[in-house]
Amino acid sequence: MKLGIVILAAGQGTRMKSDLPKVLHELAGRPLLQHVIDTARVLDPTRIVVVYGHAGERVREVIQGEDLVWAEQEEQLGTGHALDQALPHLGEMDQVLVLYGDVPLITEQTLRRLIDSTGQDFGLLTVTLENPAGYGRVQRDPNGSVSSIVEQKDASPEQLLIQEINTGIMLLPYSRLKVWLDRLENDNAQGEYYLTDVLAMAVAEDIPVRVANPWDPVEAEGVNNRVQLAALERALQRRQAEALMVNGVTLRDPARIDVRGTLKHGRDCVLDVNVIIEGEVHLGDNVRIGANTVLRDCQVHDRAEILENCVIEQAEVGGGSRVGPFSRLRPGAMLVGNNHVGNFVEIKKSDIGEGSKVNHLTYVGDSEIGTGVNIGAGTITCNYDGANKHKTVIGDNAFIGSNTALVAPVNIGQGATIGAGSVIGKDAPDGELTLTRAKQTTIPNWQRPKKTPKK
Repeated sequence: MKLGIVILAAGQGTRMKSDLPKVLHELAGRPLLQHVIDTARVLDPTRIVVVYGHAGERVREVIQGEDLVWAEQEEQLGTGHALDQALPHLGEMDQVLVLYGDVPLITEQTLRRLIDSTGQDFGLLTVTLENPAGYGRVQRDPNGSVSSIVEQKDASPEQLLIQEINTGIMLLPYSRLKVWLDRLENDNAQGEYYLTDVLAMAVAEDIPVRVANPWDPVEAEGVNNRVQLAALERALQRRQAEALMVNGVTLRDPARIDVRGTLKHGRDCVLDVNVIIEGEVHLGDNVRIGANTVLRDCQVHDRAEILENCVIEQAEVGGGSRVGPFSRLRPGAMLVGNNHVGNFVEIKKSDIGEGSKVNHLTYVGDSEIGTGVNIGAGTITCNYDGANKHKTVIGDNAFIGSNTALVAPVNIGQGATIGAGSVIGKDAPDGELTLTRAKQTTIPNWQRPKKTPKK
């Protein structure tokens, strides 16, 4: 079957009270529209057409894909009018699936069930709600067959009591679609061309209406304001947390994790509260992540532990390492394995060799550090001269004393010791003690400055 998918994404979203088009507001780190497109792609359609309108060029700049065809709706005259703008871009299809750019949680499983149950007929996704306010009501005839959809603003008091609502998601026979859209009228409270009116046309032509329902009603919920956006964020995070736990990850509190990318993991991983996952994150076996930690596009290998309040970004933590608390690994940081990186340490674009330790109050940037190195508290690599970055190289088993400044470019030899409080701007030889200190002096009778009394 040739399946065409049309995603309606032309609305302004005035209730968001934002300069950003509604479909570009983010859910779990991705635009609403991107969620819908990603789900549509999994269905392997012949074509995907996105109908855009308000701030459309900005939408097209953010949402990319060679498989996407764009159709502009210059005036927002309703969902029927929007679908009509997409028809010339579809080509010849068997069925057309209509999705919405602000309904991001619809799942592949639900859409496949709708497609499989519809065949060449008319498919409709409905949900029964305790409080159906705001939605179009699904009317059924005495035999229980769907007969029409009535929008809330056009519904009678009796029709408003109906709890089965139209989600807006439909699967339509392409062969009849153009005829139906040409027959639409805007004689209604909104003055718009409702796509829902084509259902009554299908019923009049004795085309069966096949109904499917999502497993979870939240799949069909849309976003019209920031309250609804926040509610769907929690729903999606709950869904992702449950999937992680089913697959063997321990979450100390499933309600306090945010996955804004993709988390791949091994066995027996433990994540404490308020962990944030962004981009592509890979965890090995037996990894432990402390509370309030951000992992962004990084790898943490087997048996590594990230303690509380760390930021790991585009970095790699080798097996058996211990990082934190309050550590920051910036892009290009590489811990080979069995490393200790302690509190208030920042590492950027540096390789830290097997078993080396950087435990306290230290900055390491643009460096190559060998195995078994110990870097004392307060050490910094002075890698930037105001115009260019320079490299620091520290050999195996070197010991860097506390409060040391290594002025790059500089090489510290294997087994070298650097005395505490030194400023090292020249290469230090293997196996020797190197230090730079001024002679200690005491100034007799020196007085601390005193504040002048206020008059």
